Amino acid sequence: MSSNQTDVIFFDENGLRTDQRKPDEIRPMKIKIGVLSRANGSCYLEWGANKVIAAVYGPREAHPRRMQLAGKAVIRYRYNMQSFSVEDRARPGPSRRSSEISKVSREAFEPVIFSDAYPKAAIDIFVEVLQADAGTRTAAINAASLALVDAGIPMRGLISACAAGKVGGKIVLDLNKPEDNYGEADLPIAMTEDGKITLIQMDGHLTPSEFEEALELVQKGCRQVLEIQKAALMEKYASIMGDEEGEVEVEEEIEDEADDEDEDFTEFSNDAADATEEEFDEVTDEMVDAFVSRVSENLAKDISDLIHEYEVGGSDSDVDLADGLFDGDIDICVRDADLKEIDELITEIEDDDDFGSDDDDDDEETDIFVIEADSAGDSDDEDGGEEEDEDGGEDEDGGEEEEFEYDDEDEDEED
Repeated sequence: MSSNQTDVIFFDENGLRTDQRKPDEIRPMKIKIGVLSRANGSCYLEWGANKVIAAVYGPREAHPRRMQLAGKAVIRYRYNMQSFSVEDRARPGPSRRSSEISKVSREAFEPVIFSDAYPKAAIDIFVEVLQADAGTRTAAINAASLALVDAGIPMRGLISACAAGKVGGKIVLDLNKPEDNYGEADLPIAMTEDGKITLIQMDGHLTPSEFEEALELVQKGCRQVLEIQKAALMEKYASIMGDEEGEVEVEEEIEDEADDEDEDFTEFSNDAADATEEEFDEVTDEMVDAFVSRVSENLAKDISDLIHEYEVGGSDSDVDLADGLFDGDIDICVRDADLKEIDELITEIEDDDDFGSDDDDDDEETDIFVIEADSAGDSDDEDGGEEEDEDGGEDEDGGEEEEFEYDDEDEDEED
């Protein structure tokens, strides 16, 4: 604060301040949450001509280890003003002022953060002032509070900060740069949602009655800031919920389109069954293609269900359709089954083939491919099963011959 108020006019003839605000009115505030993708939480805040960005990292392991606390997380707060944030270039790096603001701001957050939930961890809060116009510490605290919420840090409530001061003999709220530079007093505070003060400082001179008036006014300003913070959070998460609702609506539309296609297919099938030869002339190629495509899908599903009935005795065998489904043969692919299960599967399929031998499609065959069969002895011959049928089970390794001998009589003899 400066005592040199010569030729400085703080109010016009209507009692308004230099920026056309009333004495109890705060500057316009703009908030955007989640602006940094690599931070756990972030917030960009404009308050008047102030432009501040806050980022939160953590909870994460505290380094160096000597800073770790056994029963709770350590909270670290760094306030920094960029060299281009003021008219006269500021010296880069920490200063006594920035160190002081970092300390009191950290202490303002410690009562509301559940730090005991993260022992030996660190919660780092970084605040960068991109453009300064009085009240940067309170703007930084407001941005950091929303960044903590965005990071999912559990807290007892939001922290809201504002400042009051004395200019031209009057108590005003939220000082701008001329008022801060040439005013008589400055009283920044930070408070919780229930009115508990976590930070209070004063620069200048106030009488007890003026202090009480300024304190009451600044608490009113903090409540206004709190409403703006809550509105920003509601806007942030309402947009997220809107995106999720949009996804649900898209899924419902897709399901409705699928139901419409099923109805169209059923209607077309019934009409085709009852249609006369003349009516078929009105059928377009697109209708035929759609009909054939749907019949193919249903046929593939029915055949797949039929093939799965051959799954061996509740085992982990996986029977499905191979690529040659519509090439004339049905290929069965058996995975992760041992040779005894494969032998039983072949027997069942052969019995079904014998049962339906009077059909016209006697020349069609069922190809069975064995993939990663879990056998006790590995065979080096890929066609060992066919050689066993032709040569009586003689194989170079003899392993597969033993695996296919699962007669009940042999098992009784072993017992």
